[in-house]
Amino acid sequence: MPEVVGIRFKSCGKIYDFEVEGLEIGKGDSVVVESELGLSIGNVVVEKHPFDGATKDHLKKVLRKAGEEDLKQRKDNESIEDDARVYCLERVMARGLPMKLICTEATLDRKRIIFYFAAEGRIDFRELVKDLAAKFKTRIEMRQIGVRDEAKMLGGIGICGLELCCKKFLTTFEPISIKMAKSQELVLNANKLSGVCGRLMCCLSYEYSEEDSVQGGAAVVRAQGEDTQPDIVVAEAAPLSEGRLEPAEAALREKKTRETVQRYPVAPPVPGDEAVQTQAGTSAASEKTGESAGEGAEGKGPDDEKKFHRRRRRRRRRHHQ
Repeated sequence: MPEVVGIRFKSCGKIYDFEVEGLEIGKGDSVVVESELGLSIGNVVVEKHPFDGATKDHLKKVLRKAGEEDLKQRKDNESIEDDARVYCLERVMARGLPMKLICTEATLDRKRIIFYFAAEGRIDFRELVKDLAAKFKTRIEMRQIGVRDEAKMLGGIGICGLELCCKKFLTTFEPISIKMAKSQELVLNANKLSGVCGRLMCCLSYEYSEEDSVQGGAAVVRAQGEDTQPDIVVAEAAPLSEGRLEPAEAALREKKTRETVQRYPVAPPVPGDEAVQTQAGTSAASEKTGESAGEGAEGKGPDDEKKFHRRRRRRRRRHHQ
């Protein structure tokens, strides 16, 4: 089983495994490796360990430790990268291409120069590549990146006042959804939840977990410095199991009922229209005593009953018409 080391090429980039063949390499050393792009200098961040992958065919090898000449060569490549960026910007403006050049990168052996750019759609940069290849006499590669990768490369300061997380310590971009903000009861404002890149901030996932989202709004608080202490669940007080309310809750409910009655009093009955009178006391009394509609009309004169029936017949005729 081959031995490999974990190598990182950028400060917060991904860690790649490279095979070591008898070289004494430790954590923190700068080494020259053969990557997919060409010769590059990386830093060892994971010490030597056995390779546990399924196949080793895709493994690249560590060539040697980086010497003074290699470090000097990388320093000289920085001037080439600056010149390539300036010239590429001039050609982009001259040809009117709708693209934003982010940065340039040259391999250690100068056999390839990579241009990273951002654009809303696909760009036809074939003529631009011809101009760059004629200028620098090497292989040119154009790579389109997204807005999150752009923020990671350029860096910046977030709304919290600190350096961007993707530039400081994040190595990969995890999916972020608005559900994370809802579960934390944050204000659903796009300006406050978006980062410098224009996407939802990566820090929304720091205090979010699937377990917390299904607890029905209860907040879980863990005692700091005491791993053996159980979690303390803080939730709203629930009613008693027998259906009775606590004194404070009962008083609050009674107060709300009283305010509702005062705000929306019962409308007075319309004079002369006994058919639309809906008083609770009359209905309840008639249900208890079993009085019928005819018995409830006792005490009225024959003229009143005739008027009542005439009005009801007129209403029915109007309804059918």
